[in-house]
Amino acid sequence: MPAVSTNIKIDPDVKEQAQNLFERLGMNLSTAVNIFLRQAIREQAIPFRITGAKPNISLPPARDDMSDKEFNAMMERGFYDIERGNTTTLHETFDDLRKGINNG
Repeated sequence: MPAVSTNIKIDPDVKEQAQNLFERLGMNLSTAVNIFLRQAIREQAIPFRITGAKPNISLPPARDDMSDKEFNAMMERGFYDIERGNTTTLHETFDDLRKGINNG
């Protein structure tokens, strides 16, 4: 399948630093982005841990870090909350995350 062009906005300094890094690694920015996208698709997630300011909210552990008993208990609590209307929209959840990151 032929490649398609995609336009993305990148901070000029970040782009230059990335191009220099990938050149030293023997590839161009386009190849590096394709590697990232393929790995994200393969893993169905961001293919690396994102670090930095920690949000002020508590996130549940990853499924791989929980026993089946812990996972089932978390799911039951979630269903309990849903049944009682104790939910937030995705928009509200991301707003809370942004606030936590910006205040962290």
